[in-house]
Amino acid sequence: MSSRNAVLAEALQLPPEERADVAKRLIASLDGPEDDDVEAAWLAEVERRLRDVDRGTAKVEPWDAVRERLATRLRTNRK
Repeated sequence: MSSRNAVLAEALQLPPEERADVAKRLIASLDGPEDDDVEAAWLAEVERRLRDVDRGTAKVEPWDAVRERLATRLRTNRK
């Protein structure tokens, strides 16, 4: 048995919470280094959007409407 299969077999014996943690760490190990500029840009965008919501200038939609629109789009794209 390859070491990869052995590691996988052992990991699958872990409780769900520990398996999730292992999976999260493995996926994170595939990412490149964090880019502080990207994090700062996302934070600025979130803050801008929150200001728009607070001012009443943001276009907002109920979650049910958004969910239905996305579900319709997914159904259409699968055909």
